Amino acid sequence: MSKSQIDRLGARLKEGDLGEAQLRELDEYRRSFHPAYDVVVRRIEAKLQLKPTGRPAKSTIAIIEKLRRESIRLTQVQDIAGCRVTVEDAAEQDRIVNALASMFEQVSIVDRRARPSYGYRAVHIIVNFDGKLIEVQVRTKLQHHWAELSEKFSDVIDPNIKYGAGPENVRKLLSGCTEYIVDLERMETELAKLLDSANIPREQFSDSLKQANATAKEMIDKHKQRLATLMQKGVSGLSKGQDK
Repeated sequence: MSKSQIDRLGARLKEGDLGEAQLRELDEYRRSFHPAYDVVVRRIEAKLQLKPTGRPAKSTIAIIEKLRRESIRLTQVQDIAGCRVTVEDAAEQDRIVNALASMFEQVSIVDRRARPSYGYRAVHIIVNFDGKLIEVQVRTKLQHHWAELSEKFSDVIDPNIKYGAGPENVRKLLSGCTEYIVDLERMETELAKLLDSANIPREQFSDSLKQANATAKEMIDKHKQRLATLMQKGVSGLSKGQDK
């Protein structure tokens, strides 16, 4: 289909025209992303030695819901096909983002760290390969923990939590977690810049730098445990109708 035909299909789906012909055309369109997706994933595996997780095509239901939720045309949907890589910290995230940007000819970067989307923070690399948009999400482990927590609350309480709605106490909790992660990752980034400017390999830290790094790692570990506890106890309680 041409671009205009694809967008007309999206408009019909958005208006509720879910006939067999329209759903079949949408399924054919989403499946057309498979070859480009496979190339992008294989290149990431070969050049960065990473194992992306993801899916070669968003479900038809998810695509239709996104069209109805956002003011967007079908050809503008950037995550019909997408994968994710999770890295250790903010400094490594920057390195991987720069590497991905240099691996493909047509790339756009959506940095959701400075301007989080309802608390969600990550960097999205949109690769235009052979006319197909493939989204590569790059998250730190802390950002990934937050996203999992948000997903859990959305599954148990209200799907709209991911889009800034839902109970105020849950939104405040997620916002507090985001702020805490921002502080920790700012510390990681500053430490990495200090080491680079001083040309000091990590394995040869001075005692003071070693202590600073150990303190940052300790805080990260505590935060991971805190999120795990929230997911285990908080979500469980909320699923039973208790106000946590």
